[in-house]
Amino acid sequence: MHAISFIQDLAVIMLVAGVVTVLFHRFKQPVVLGYILAGFLIGPHTPPFGLIHDEETIRTLAELGVIFLMFCLGLEFSLRKLFNVGATAFIAAFLEIILMIWIGFEIGRYFGWSTMDSLFLGAILAISSTTIIIKALSDLKMKNERFAQLIFGVLIVEDILGIGIIALLSGIALSGTVETGEVFATVGKLSLFMIVALVIGIILVPRILAYVAKFESNEMLLVAVLGMCFGFCLLVVKLEYSMVLGAFLIGAIMAESRQLVQIERLVEPVRDMFSAIFFVAIGLLLDPSVLVEYAWPIAVITVAVIVGKVLSCSVGSFIAGNDGRTSLRVGMGLSQIGEFSFIIATLGMTLQVTSDFLYPVAVAVSVITTLTTPYLIRAADPLAVSLGNVMPQRVSRVFSLYGEWLRSIQPQGQGAVLAGMIRKIVLQVLVNLAFVVAIFLGIAFFAAQIGAWLAEWIDQENLRKAVIWGAALILSLPCLIAAYRKIKALSMLLAEMGVRQEKAGRHTARVRKVISEVIPLLSLVGIMVLLTALSSSILPSNDMLLLVGVVAAGVVAVLWRWFIRVHTRLQIALFETLDKPETPGHH
Repeated sequence: MHAISFIQDLAVIMLVAGVVTVLFHRFKQPVVLGYILAGFLIGPHTPPFGLIHDEETIRTLAELGVIFLMFCLGLEFSLRKLFNVGATAFIAAFLEIILMIWIGFEIGRYFGWSTMDSLFLGAILAISSTTIIIKALSDLKMKNERFAQLIFGVLIVEDILGIGIIALLSGIALSGTVETGEVFATVGKLSLFMIVALVIGIILVPRILAYVAKFESNEMLLVAVLGMCFGFCLLVVKLEYSMVLGAFLIGAIMAESRQLVQIERLVEPVRDMFSAIFFVAIGLLLDPSVLVEYAWPIAVITVAVIVGKVLSCSVGSFIAGNDGRTSLRVGMGLSQIGEFSFIIATLGMTLQVTSDFLYPVAVAVSVITTLTTPYLIRAADPLAVSLGNVMPQRVSRVFSLYGEWLRSIQPQGQGAVLAGMIRKIVLQVLVNLAFVVAIFLGIAFFAAQIGAWLAEWIDQENLRKAVIWGAALILSLPCLIAAYRKIKALSMLLAEMGVRQEKAGRHTARVRKVISEVIPLLSLVGIMVLLTALSSSILPSNDMLLLVGVVAAGVVAVLWRWFIRVHTRLQIALFETLDKPETPGHH
């Protein structure tokens, strides 16, 4: 009986969604709105009768929709794009998110809503909608213009920050407090997990997919992709992170494989089906009485979203060195909320920390801002011209001088090359240290189980701790050696740049040598202090620690070249994957 009612519900959803989609295509409106309207029409709050019988099953399918939405957002994300988006994307995204969270929180407090409702409202308003913006820019045939590329850059940074916001909100909702220390700890652990997952994933996953693709079976590749997607989501949930994070990360990892275009083609129909169910499920939860009751907050929040996002993104783009017209077009293009907002609103409901009215309010604001997006993008140019005409000559001159000054301080020629080299070395050091920290934290996390297993052979607890800590240190050695060598290269480069012949005279070579020796040594001491702090729960006594240090030094002396070879192979595998040719026309 359950199966029949489920099929009946699915049939109703798909039939109504199909009809509404055709109508919305016909009137050139975003299909996402069509799905939400379809859900609203068949929902329990719309008379004369409810057409959906088993809302729980539909909700489960909607969660699958979230996974596929985030997985496909990950597929469209690329680490190389993140490195190439430049200052505009980072400045505009940070400014927008900070301002919108603050505005949302203040609006919530103004209407007398609880702290959690206000906090979630701020997060709901923070992230713009990738789906709606790409659709609007495609319809307006502006996808390849410079401002559109800047918008895509901002969206990439927003996606990453949005994932962080979801993880933070989950932590805050479960603990019920907003402690600064807790927030930094959560962000630190999340960043660490993401770096380690991305690096290991990029080394392994594209090679597994390349092996599966050799069989030239679409079915086999699709099953392998979905298996990895759900398997990784499960792992992330076991580590007490959001499933949304897992879906996005595994998508971002697969985006670096050579089979990306094929994977997108295979996943697209599955994504479209479950995404449709997700947006219909959003419509099902819309209650007209709530919309009428909260009409005034909805109006205030809608104006706040449009004005806040236009201002923050335009100012952010301008600060990064873009001209006024381009900056305004970026701001106008990003002035709406969408799928991320629904996911954050759903999170609040699932964790039972937000009030029932917040979800319909978020949906209503999203629908209104989605409808205004194409008109705002079109209005950007006339508005820029009007502002240019009314702006005093002196202000206009200050703005143009600021742009010239920014261009003049950009490193040119050899300076730009050196800056690029330093950035690359620092990034490699940070990735290696992230791995070392992850190894120590991971072993500290499983220390009780490992200790219980070792107890059969080793009676002394101190000795067991020494074995566990020593194992963590030996596992970390390839990354520690690599980090040391990179820091050494960096210190030699800095010594070369910083100590000039005309200043140091005949002592130049000696001063450079001292700098290039002292910096790596101090860094190594700093790293070891960090490791002892992180692994305090498995730290043995000082004499045992000294013994472990001596053994590790012996291992390094004997296997130095082997460790370097292992690390070099892994690094080559990583960069080979990242240096795959860009898929033509892929955003």
